[in-house]
Amino acid sequence: MAEGIRDKVAIIGMGCSQFGERWDCSAEDLMVESFGEALADANIERDRIEAAWLGLSSDDQGPGKSALSLSSTLRLPNIAATRVENMCATGTEALRGAVYGVASGAYDIALALGVEKLKDTGYGGLPERTKGTFEDLWFPSVTAPGSFAQFASAYVARHGVDMDQLKEAMAHVSWKSHENGALNPKAHLRKRVTKEKILGAPMIAYPLGLFDCCGVSDGSACAIVTTPALAEKLGGNGPLITVKSMQLALSNGSEISHDSWDGSYAMTTRIASERAYREAGIKDPRTEIDLIEVHDCFSITELVTMEDLGLSDIGHGWQDVLAGKYDSDGEIPCNIDGGLKCFGHPIGATGLRMVYELYQQLRGTAGDRQLNAPKLGLTHNLGGFPNKNVSSISVIGTC
Repeated sequence: MAEGIRDKVAIIGMGCSQFGERWDCSAEDLMVESFGEALADANIERDRIEAAWLGLSSDDQGPGKSALSLSSTLRLPNIAATRVENMCATGTEALRGAVYGVASGAYDIALALGVEKLKDTGYGGLPERTKGTFEDLWFPSVTAPGSFAQFASAYVARHGVDMDQLKEAMAHVSWKSHENGALNPKAHLRKRVTKEKILGAPMIAYPLGLFDCCGVSDGSACAIVTTPALAEKLGGNGPLITVKSMQLALSNGSEISHDSWDGSYAMTTRIASERAYREAGIKDPRTEIDLIEVHDCFSITELVTMEDLGLSDIGHGWQDVLAGKYDSDGEIPCNIDGGLKCFGHPIGATGLRMVYELYQQLRGTAGDRQLNAPKLGLTHNLGGFPNKNVSSISVIGTC
């Protein structure tokens, strides 16, 4: 295996806009909001930035197909700027571009910014006419809730779990997200909800009820990265925070080609996490990782992801969830900022928002939701559907 990027890149500044229904703002306004915080945090001049990556998923509803909107909105100094898109891993993909640019030695300081403006369309879900010819032919009329509901049914069939028990565990996942989101001033949804209300909510796609599903939001998040040596020279507040690993795994068609995959897990997450642990030098993620941010597009996704990351035994993630292992005061706090469920899910910004929370926690600046001296954190994105997806894993920590 190649040497990798472990500790070759440091994060020196991050910013995140308020997530929510930002009717008063354009996508460009949201970019300025997150970039302004990141630039002030990094304490550098704008002209020190040498390259930039923009994560933007829905270009037809946003600032367009290129990275010109990023360059012009932020008045970047005529530098190289690239727009990237990789479904729900788009924000992490932007960060990966900036990190690899610095790790390669091509740039000293690089910028990653993700943004999405979804609420202005008036559409309840993601505003897409089509997901491409393949989906139109092979998976017509697919919906995200319907696809991930099959995750839950397959999990029950594979592991012999009673559906009522699984629904109770899923309700705990959603309850936890609302508890955490209530403490986050930048979260889209900040209202606590009882488990009884969650379990009694209208059904969206059995067994997923209303509170098992995340919504969509407007928002932006931003990171500025450099080499550890330059970060030390620049100074800054708090400990030096470096990227330990960034790994990406995409489906290659095997999940929908034959029956070796039973639908009860995300194959790509298992592959990407194994690679990430090797690159980061992690031997036992259950004891070494202090907190995680995972892609809880639906409550079942978070539950299954615990097993795919190797943090719970296969078929027993639901028991760990109910035991509080991933609560804010549990062994490995998960989505301490509210997750997609309550912080919100502006597609292009989500991956960077996850890293933003880890960054705040590692520096000890997370306010009311601050954990006790975490040193190492992981983020996980899952874009697409269980049978055809993109999985991205990032590990960051203090040196």
